[in-house]
Order: sequence, then C-alpha cells, then structure tokens
Amino acid sequence: MLWSELFPDEFRQRLEECPLVYLPLGICEPHGQISAYGLDTIKAEYLCAQAARRGGGIVAPSLGYHIHEAGYHAPWLRDEVGEINPHMTAMPPHVMLYFFLYQLRAFVNAGFKGIIVVSGHSGGNQEDLRRAAELFQSRIPVAMWVGSDPELVRGLHDGDHAGKYEISQLMYLRPDLIDESRRELESLPGSGGRLALGADAGEASSQLGERIMEDSLLQLGEITGRLLAEIREQPEVSAVIDYAAIESIYAELLTSKSQWRTASPYPAQEPVPEDSRWKPYEFIR
Repeated sequence: MLWSELFPDEFRQRLEECPLVYLPLGICEPHGQISAYGLDTIKAEYLCAQAARRGGGIVAPSLGYHIHEAGYHAPWLRDEVGEINPHMTAMPPHVMLYFFLYQLRAFVNAGFKGIIVVSGHSGGNQEDLRRAAELFQSRIPVAMWVGSDPELVRGLHDGDHAGKYEISQLMYLRPDLIDESRRELESLPGSGGRLALGADAGEASSQLGERIMEDSLLQLGEITGRLLAEIREQPEVSAVIDYAAIESIYAELLTSKSQWRTASPYPAQEPVPEDSRWKPYEFIR
C-alpha cells in the first residue's frame, strides 16, 4: 500500500486497480506530558493505511509538518503552552499551502484520479487546505476529499486536543507512547505545565480509541466509494501539469489570503500580549 515500499510493477498494478492516493498529514506538537509529540501524524498514517488496505489505493509519504503558530494558534499557544519552546514542526500557512498544491500536482502527474487527504491536525487548518484543493479542482479534473479526522466522526465523537478523544486514539494505536506517570512533570519548573493536555484526558481509554478509529474508517470507506464513482465520470487528464499551472493557482489563492482561517484568531479569542513570543504570528498579512 505504501508508495515508498512498492516496486514499479506493483505500483502500476495497484494504480490500475484503484487510482486513489491517500495523503496523511500531521505535525509534532505538545499533547501533554504524558503523550508523544507525533500523535497527529500517527493517527493520520493509520487511517490512510487501513483505508487503503480495505478499499484499495496507495498511501503517499506522510507529511509531519503542518500549519501552526499562525492566526488562532497564537493565542491558543499562549494560553495552553505559555512562553516555553513547544518543539513543534510548525509551518506558516503560505508555505504549507504552496507545497500542498505541488503535492496535488505530483499525485495527478503520477496517474491518480482521486485524492484523499486526512489531516490529524485540526482546528481550522483543514479549511485552508480545502480552499487550496477546491481551487486546484477548478482547473484540473480530479476527485478529492480533504478533511481532518474529527470530521470523519462528527456526530459520533467529539474531537478535542489531547483530551479524551485524542489520548484514546493514541492509547489504542500506540500504547507505548502514552505514559501516565509523566503527569508528575507538570509541576516541574520550566516543563510547560500541562502542555495543552485536555481536562478530560483522564477519561481516555483504548476501547474508546478503537471505536473512534473504526468509525473513522467506516466513513473513509464511504468517501472512497463516492470518489470512485466520480472518477468514472470525469474526463481523462492527458497533459502533464507543469509548474506554471501551479504558480497560477497559487497566485489566485493568495488573493484570498485575508480570508484564510489560519491568518487570524477566532473572534472569541483574547489578543496575545505584546511581550509574548507568539505575538508576531497572530495576524498573517
């Protein structure tokens, strides 16, 4: 299933059988003292791999870098992490979205007719990814779904950040990367305190994590079916997409920069103090 581990003849065979590619997106960011940094990447990789195993398709190399610091992230970091170094793999939105468009180009040029993007990092980032994807689709015929994992189970489970929802996911997927004994580090000076751990994290369980992931995969299966139906109706893309085409799409995307979800805080968020390390990223011009 993994593009990086397929031989050329295997790739061609899987592509012919099911011309779908899955892109897992994640990030390294704090999820409390008790949890490994890469929770978001780990769950996105699992969902994509399992979906491809069950429904066909190929899983592209994952990207463990994502939009953070910018816009609504800035006051959130000030409130949840404070002024310490959070050790994140954070990218500015204009860099991430630019690269994302070139990832989509690579998929279409490789012969894929459908793209499923699963972001384990959410909160609003996925809205900007969708904006870029929709603009790409307006120029290039390709079936696509772009979303975050909590959106897959909306109405069944409430997504969160390092709370009952996310900690349960990691308990199920990688129990070795959860260590409750590290809660004692919260009182250690300079440690960052709770490091964004959710208030209901103590209610997490491996059993809940399994239900969340299975419900997510059921929805991904439905999405796969819809995209395959769309693919049968779409015209063939015969020409290779060149750099100029992507540069033109990105130029149009930039005209909506003031509307990007990651370009400014949510209305209810308090302003970041002037002396905070996060102040420069509060508004992206």
